[in-house]
Amino acid sequence: MLIGLMLRLLGEHRAAVWAIIVLQVVQTAGNLLLPTLNASIIDDGILAGQPGVILALGGWMLVLTAMQAAAALGAGYLGAGVAMKIGHRLRRELFSQVQAMSSQEIGTFGTPSLVTRTTNDVQQIQTFAVLVFTMLAAAPVMGIGGIILAVQQNAALSAVVIVIVPVLVLIMYLIVRRLIPLYRQGQALIDNITRILREQIIGANVIRGFVRQKHEVARFAEANRRLTRNNLQSALLVAGMLPMIMIVVNLSSVAVVWFGGHLISSGRMEVGALTAFIAYILQILLAIMMAMYVFSTAPRAAVCAERIQDVLDVAPALAVAKGAEAAPPASAAAPASSAVPGSAVVPGSAVAAGAEPAPEPAAGGGVQFSHVWFAYPGAESPVLADISFSAWPGTTTAIIGPTGSGKTTLLNLLPRFLDATTGEVRFGGADVRTLQPGRLRQRISAVPQHSYLFAGTVASNLRMAAPDATEDDLWQALQLAQAEDFVRAFPDGLQAAVAQGGAGLSGGQRQRLCIARAVLRSADLYLFDDSFSALDYATESAVRQALAPRLEAATVLMVAERIPSIMDADRILVLEEGRLVAQGTHAELLAVSPTYRETAEFQLALDEQP
Repeated sequence: MLIGLMLRLLGEHRAAVWAIIVLQVVQTAGNLLLPTLNASIIDDGILAGQPGVILALGGWMLVLTAMQAAAALGAGYLGAGVAMKIGHRLRRELFSQVQAMSSQEIGTFGTPSLVTRTTNDVQQIQTFAVLVFTMLAAAPVMGIGGIILAVQQNAALSAVVIVIVPVLVLIMYLIVRRLIPLYRQGQALIDNITRILREQIIGANVIRGFVRQKHEVARFAEANRRLTRNNLQSALLVAGMLPMIMIVVNLSSVAVVWFGGHLISSGRMEVGALTAFIAYILQILLAIMMAMYVFSTAPRAAVCAERIQDVLDVAPALAVAKGAEAAPPASAAAPASSAVPGSAVVPGSAVAAGAEPAPEPAAGGGVQFSHVWFAYPGAESPVLADISFSAWPGTTTAIIGPTGSGKTTLLNLLPRFLDATTGEVRFGGADVRTLQPGRLRQRISAVPQHSYLFAGTVASNLRMAAPDATEDDLWQALQLAQAEDFVRAFPDGLQAAVAQGGAGLSGGQRQRLCIARAVLRSADLYLFDDSFSALDYATESAVRQALAPRLEAATVLMVAERIPSIMDADRILVLEEGRLVAQGTHAELLAVSPTYRETAEFQLALDEQP
């Protein structure tokens, strides 16, 4: 997995990779020649009493050293640059992939895990790439070249190499085999600690409100201990390599000096040759140590590559069907005679179990649900079951039902945040699964159930919906959402800072800014997912009255919990346990739907209390 990922990422950097390899070979070749020159200085210069030879060979050693330094700097610079570009591409690919995923697929991995994969895991791949370019590229040349030159110096002493190399390779194999499961467990523990930390920061007020600080501190401490224990185990294994290697290196050096001394005393070896042989032995061992260090980090990088590839290999469920249309047909107002299909229902005919009025001709922003089911994989029961209804331009369709009845899921099927399991969801006469998601969503404007604002300013948050909007457009949208007064009260007005998530703003202010953001865009379909729940009745009424002219030509779907918010809707859908149990106007549902009538009587009675 790691090798395949690296080869794919390095494909566009072939020239730089070859340059790094050439520079590493040049640097290593210079390093290998230095001991031979040093041996010649000792044997042919110092012992022979030839100062000229010493100066000449010393000059060549200076040239080689300068060449090594230049090659090392060049290889390091290019290696770091390629590694950073690899990280940049991986982060870009992961972000793009997550943006293409459905809410269901994102939930499969979890937000903390996706954050860790995009940050920590990519960082591990970058680090491994740097080590490969700076160490692993030089290690084979240094090791093989050192063996060849050591044998040239003295073949008999080279038997030491035959003994120590297998020992070092065995040490490396045993350590790496133990490191792989530890690193895999470690990345999962990082996911866990990120999840706990994120929960505790977001839910800080809940924790304080229920006085659970000690419990949460203990929970985080336990997760931290498990991660620390894992990191210590892997760090001890890596740290244990150095003493084991040094033992082998020192024993081999003693053996070389011992046997080399006997060869010198017998006249079968020169002093300079022994010095060079020791230097080559050390270079061979250094090459093995470099390779071992790289391979000790490879298990963590391999685990990270596997986790990254798991995300990249996901085939988004929201893929566009072959031959997809660019966008729905242009918006067109529905004929006056069909503006509210199905609303002229006689008492007793409000729909139960999804019976559908006569179909209307498809209009530009019309919405049609035809026997739609939706279920999460492995779920015991569907979230939505056999939903059928239509909504047309110039009408408002409200959706009401108890918590968990599938209201938000139903809205999420239109912009394709989720796709129906079976059945058809049509917009503008076309099945949404045959439309380009980006172009489809440009025709839809939505206020989500949770009012989310991004870090930035009031203006930057509003311009999420319409990047080219002027300041006049922004103020007009704020006026429609009844948010103009409090934004003008900010010292910086539209440029007032907004913290991540809208921290520092009240729930009603956040909700009104989200409404302003939605109505800033001219859309064919507006989705309001419980978008007035944080507003008092007077403010909500003012917002709905102000929005009416803006939305009069569009199709509007509105999820609500409060009956007064939907009493004037052209059609009201009643959901219960994922099924459409009734639909009609407020008056019709009071007459024929016990569920709706009980809810309305209860809420309206509460509203009438002094």
